[in-house]
Amino acid sequence: MGCCLPKPKNDGDESVHNAEFVGGNVHLITTKESWDQKLTEAKRDGKIVIANFSASWCGPCRMVAPFYCELSEKHPTLMFLTIDVDELTEFSASWDIKATPTFFFLKDGQQIDKLVGANKPELQKKIISIVDSETTLQK
Repeated sequence: MGCCLPKPKNDGDESVHNAEFVGGNVHLITTKESWDQKLTEAKRDGKIVIANFSASWCGPCRMVAPFYCELSEKHPTLMFLTIDVDELTEFSASWDIKATPTFFFLKDGQQIDKLVGANKPELQKKIISIVDSETTLQK
């Protein structure tokens, strides 16, 4: 499905607001510190993190964003984060992001799954699978 390759860096003023990427229970990560804080919070609360690495100029990212927000409302036991690869360039590079959107699924800060591209059915399937496996573990 759709994904975008990284956009070349441009020094022009591209102050595009990320309002379309947040909503529901999605938290916008704008600093490495806020990332660390959310991961610590998720670990403390026993939540799995879904991290959406996206870009404001990426069509597939914008297309999947409302669905991602919907999923965050349906699954409050998970923590949904969005990271703009252009705002946190070095941090995103440390995750080896080759295309946007890229979704990482993390438990206790460790990657348990990954999805590249705006594939809504696959994203939903992975989230339901994680929720089901967590529910089974808690019984």
